[in-house]
Amino acid sequence: MRVTQNMLANNMLRNISSSYSKLGKYMEQLNTGKKVHKPSDDPVIVMKGMSYRSEVSRIGQYMRNTGEVHNWMDNSDAALDKATKTLQKLQELAVQASNDTYDAEARSSIAEEAAQLKEHLISIANTSVNGKYIFNGTNTTEKPYDPDGNKQDSFNADTVLIEIAPGVTLEANVNGDRVFGTPEGTDEGNVFEVIDTFINRLTNEEGDISASIEDLEASLNQVINARADLGARMNRLDLIEDRLSEQELVATNMMSKNEDIDYEKVITDLITQESIHRAALAAGSKIIQPSLLDFLR
Repeated sequence: MRVTQNMLANNMLRNISSSYSKLGKYMEQLNTGKKVHKPSDDPVIVMKGMSYRSEVSRIGQYMRNTGEVHNWMDNSDAALDKATKTLQKLQELAVQASNDTYDAEARSSIAEEAAQLKEHLISIANTSVNGKYIFNGTNTTEKPYDPDGNKQDSFNADTVLIEIAPGVTLEANVNGDRVFGTPEGTDEGNVFEVIDTFINRLTNEEGDISASIEDLEASLNQVINARADLGARMNRLDLIEDRLSEQELVATNMMSKNEDIDYEKVITDLITQESIHRAALAAGSKIIQPSLLDFLR
């Protein structure tokens, strides 16, 4: 086959253009840190990348959900801690008042303190975090208790469930009835009515104050049990959160291995390609000799 000057020139230009494309590819990879920039570069990498990104995004949403559950539980635990201390103080007052050496005036002073503690306990029952009443089930926009400690019509005991892992939901809230409802073994009504009965026994000197000690102890145990249940759920949440963190790390590493370049390899390839490109230019300039037309000009 006859090789013409035009064929040599075209082949050289095509090869140089291909060399420029490779140089451009390596430069773009170094600039972006990614192996591919459009699906046609490598469809397999792109498809795997979409799958890995979906997994990372899904895990990220579950991590945000666990943060929301932590917010509910941490604030509920803090409120139950204050409720526990309040009831412990009321029980101490009941023990003091049961002493026969306390006169009517002393018991009246205790009654006033007990009334203040009741108001404090009602404020705990109406704890609001970020505009949400945490002891009113799913009806988080309205207070569960009125200023006297009675349930309002808006009281709600539904469970707040939040999905924190695939197919796994966790109860985020604490049922107000389990904390401030009627203590087991008493007939006095809810916790606030137990306190009212205690105050009446102090001011009217009617009934056995020692009975209030038992009722307040039952109320205290109710709060402690609710807090223990919450603690168990908090421990489970921590375990799931640790597992999600590990899954997020693995998915992120897989995505990085699939999409991110090996800088050492790309830099080496770029330097090699630059050398090849220069050699091609030098060789091309020698192969394409002046033609007869150049001498006829």
